[in-house]
Amino acid sequence: MTPKERMLSGRLYHMTADEELTKEYIRCKQLLTVFNHMTEYDTEKQDAIIRELFGKIGAGFHVEPPFRCDYGKQILAGDHLYINCDCIIIDVCPVTIGSHVLIGPRVGIYTAAHPVDASVRNTGLEYGRPIAIGDNVWIGGGAVLNPGVTIGENSIIGSGSIVTKDIPPNVIAAGNPCRILRPVTEEDAVYWKTQELDYLQDKDAPPIS
Repeated sequence: MTPKERMLSGRLYHMTADEELTKEYIRCKQLLTVFNHMTEYDTEKQDAIIRELFGKIGAGFHVEPPFRCDYGKQILAGDHLYINCDCIIIDVCPVTIGSHVLIGPRVGIYTAAHPVDASVRNTGLEYGRPIAIGDNVWIGGGAVLNPGVTIGENSIIGSGSIVTKDIPPNVIAAGNPCRILRPVTEEDAVYWKTQELDYLQDKDAPPIS
C-alpha cells in the first residue's frame, strides 16, 4: 500500500517520508495562505478556494477565515455548511459533514492520532480515524472532536466540550468528557416554532429564506 492508502485506511503511515502526501500538504497550505489573507469582501474568491480545497462541498456554504486543515480533500460536506473563524480540521482521514451543519468559532476536528508506545511514536509514525457529523448538527465554539467519533443528526454539542465517544442523534451534549444532558424534545420544537412565528409576523423584520 502507498503511504496515502495507509493513511486513509487508518494504518500507521509516515507523512514526511512520502512525496505525494508532502505535495498535497504543501498545496493545501498554499491555498490556505491565500484564503486567510483575503478580506471579508472577497467572498466569491474565498468560496472558490474552498471548492478547490475540499473533497466535496454542497451549495450555500460559508467558511470564515482564518481556517486551517491538513489536506482538505478528506473533508466531505453537504449543503448549507457554516464554519466560524479559527476552525481547525486535521483531515488525515475522512471528515464527513452533513447538510445544515453549524460549526462554532475555534472548533477542533482531529482525525489524527499517535501510537501510545513512545518508541513507536518517536519514529514519526502516526495514524487516523474518520469523523462523521450528521445533518442539522450544531457544534458550539471551542469544542474538540477527537479521532473516530460520530455526532448523530440534529444533535447539539455545547461550547468547550471534549468529544471522545459517539454522540447519538437528537440530543444535547456537553462537558469534558462530553456527555448527554438531555434529548431534543417536541417541547423544544413547539417553543422555537412559536419564536419563529413571532419573527415572521413582525412586519419590520427582514424576510428569511
